[in-house]
Amino acid sequence: MADITTDDNGVRYHCVGIGVGPANLSLASLLHSHPKISNLFLERKANFGWHDGQLVAGAALQVPLLKDLVTLSDPTNAFSFLAYLHAQGRIYHFVNSQFDAIPRQEFRNYLEWASRNNKNLAFGETVREVAFDGMFHVRTSRRTVLAENVAVGVGQRPWVPEHGAARLGPTQFHVHDYVDRAADVAGKRVAVVGGGQSGAEAVLDLLSRPGAMPRQVCWVSRRQNYFPIDDSPFTNDYYMPCHSDYFARLDLAARADFNAGQVLTSDGISLSTLRALYQRIYLLRFVAGAEGLAVLRPNREVVGLDGGPGAWRLTLRHNHHPGAPERIGADVVVWATGYRPEPMDFLAPLASRLEREHDEYRIDDSFAVRWDGPIDRNIFMQNSSRRQRGLAERNLSLIAWRSQRIIDRLRGVRTDDQQHSFIDWSVVPDDPMSGAR
Repeated sequence: MADITTDDNGVRYHCVGIGVGPANLSLASLLHSHPKISNLFLERKANFGWHDGQLVAGAALQVPLLKDLVTLSDPTNAFSFLAYLHAQGRIYHFVNSQFDAIPRQEFRNYLEWASRNNKNLAFGETVREVAFDGMFHVRTSRRTVLAENVAVGVGQRPWVPEHGAARLGPTQFHVHDYVDRAADVAGKRVAVVGGGQSGAEAVLDLLSRPGAMPRQVCWVSRRQNYFPIDDSPFTNDYYMPCHSDYFARLDLAARADFNAGQVLTSDGISLSTLRALYQRIYLLRFVAGAEGLAVLRPNREVVGLDGGPGAWRLTLRHNHHPGAPERIGADVVVWATGYRPEPMDFLAPLASRLEREHDEYRIDDSFAVRWDGPIDRNIFMQNSSRRQRGLAERNLSLIAWRSQRIIDRLRGVRTDDQQHSFIDWSVVPDDPMSGAR
C-alpha cells in the first residue's frame, strides 16, 4: 500500500467509521459524549442523504420518535430528536401537531442536522482500501488515516430483479429514484412492483394527483395480499436488545425460519397507508367513476420483462396458477423491490483473515467481525448482519443500542441493558416461581 500517512493533524484515531448513514451517525453521535475516544467518520457522498429520492408527500416513519439516533441508549444526549426540535424552536408546534407518526422528511431533516453539528464527519471522501499492520490503514480518495478500530456502516443499495436490472432508465427505475423520475406520468400506464411500504407509498402518490393522474396504475406483489406491518406490543419485543442476543444464539436454520416467518413485523405496510389507499381507490372508482384506474395484482411474481422504453410488457406468474401466465403493459415501471447490502470491496486486503457466515461477515456480541487479528483491534459491522441478528438489524429500532455495544467494547466496559422482555425467549427448565422444583 502506498502513501501511508496520518491525517492532516497527525492524529491516530481510536475509531474510523466508513459510511455516514443512520447507523454510523448514531455511533458518531454517541461518541460525541466521549471526547477521549478520537474518531472520524468518512462518507463518499458530498452531502448527507437518506432515501431522498423516495420522500413522497405524506410518507411517515414506521418507528416511534424515541427510536432516534441516541435516546434509547442515552436519553440526555445532545443529538436526540427532541433536542433537534428544541434547537429549531418548534418543539411546542410538534407536540401540538399530534402526528400519529413522524413525517419521514422531518426525520430526514433531523438526521441531516445531526450530521451538520458533528465535526468528526467528513463528506465527499471515498474509502478505497483498508489494510492492517498492527494498525488499520484506511486509504481514501484524499488521504490515508490510521485507526485502532474501524466501524463499517455503508448501508444498502437498491435491488432490482435480473430481468429489469439490465435495462434501467428514465421509464424503468427503482423506487429509490421515484421522486424525480415519476414526476411526470400523467396519462401513462404505470406498473409498481413490490408489496412493501415503499411500493404502497408510490401507488398512493400516483393515485393522488388531481389533474395529472396516470391512465392506469397496476400494483404487483409476490405476497398473497397487501399485508400490514405487525406493530403490536408483544411483537415489538422482537426489537429489544434481549431478543437480538437470544436470536444470535439460535442455530442458522432457526434464525432463517424466524426471519422468514416474522418478516411482516419489519417489512409490512403501515395500517394508515393501507387505509388511505383503500379509501382513495373507493373514491376514484365509485365517486369519480374512474373505472380501471387502479389495478391490484397481489400473489404474482414478475418473471419476465420485454418491450422497450415507454412500451414495457411484464409477464406475471400467479402463485396459485403458475401454468397460466399473465401479461400487462406499462409505459413506466417502478421497482419497489427492496435493498441489498452495499459491497465492501475496500476490505479485500483483509478478506482471508475475516470469518464469514454465508454472505455476511461473522460477528461477535459486540458486532465486531471475528478474525485472526489482535483482540484490541476490531472491525465493527453495522446494519449488515440480518442472518445473525434478526430483522431489527436493518431498521432504526436498535441502532442506538448497537452503537452503545460498540462504544462499550472501545471503552472496555459493559453498560447494563434495560430490563428483559416480559416474554421468556429461552428454555426455562424448572420455574421456581411456579413451584416446579
